[in-house]
Amino acid sequence: MYALTALADPTRQRIVEMLASHELPMGEIASKFDMSPPAISQHLKVLRDAKLVTVRADAQKRLYSLNKDGFEEMDEWLQRIRRYWNKRLDALEKLLREDDKAAGRKK
Repeated sequence: MYALTALADPTRQRIVEMLASHELPMGEIASKFDMSPPAISQHLKVLRDAKLVTVRADAQKRLYSLNKDGFEEMDEWLQRIRRYWNKRLDALEKLLREDDKAAGRKK
């Protein structure tokens, strides 16, 4: 999943956190980092390509916001992984309880 790769970078994580409350222009995003605006632009491009942010034009500004569709896709994937592990952990718990009963211990 490309979204997870995109979020592996701490700068991109911070950008997503900044956009969690409201949309921001590129210049304001860039002002929060000790790197050049073109470098921040590259980070925003990776987030756009991963479908985690969207951009819209407002006169001369480019406003960035989170793309809920990208995060919903990631959440669906995480839910599938959780179901897999929940089944495994439930089976392990059952085996441990049976083992405790067989050994005469109570939990």
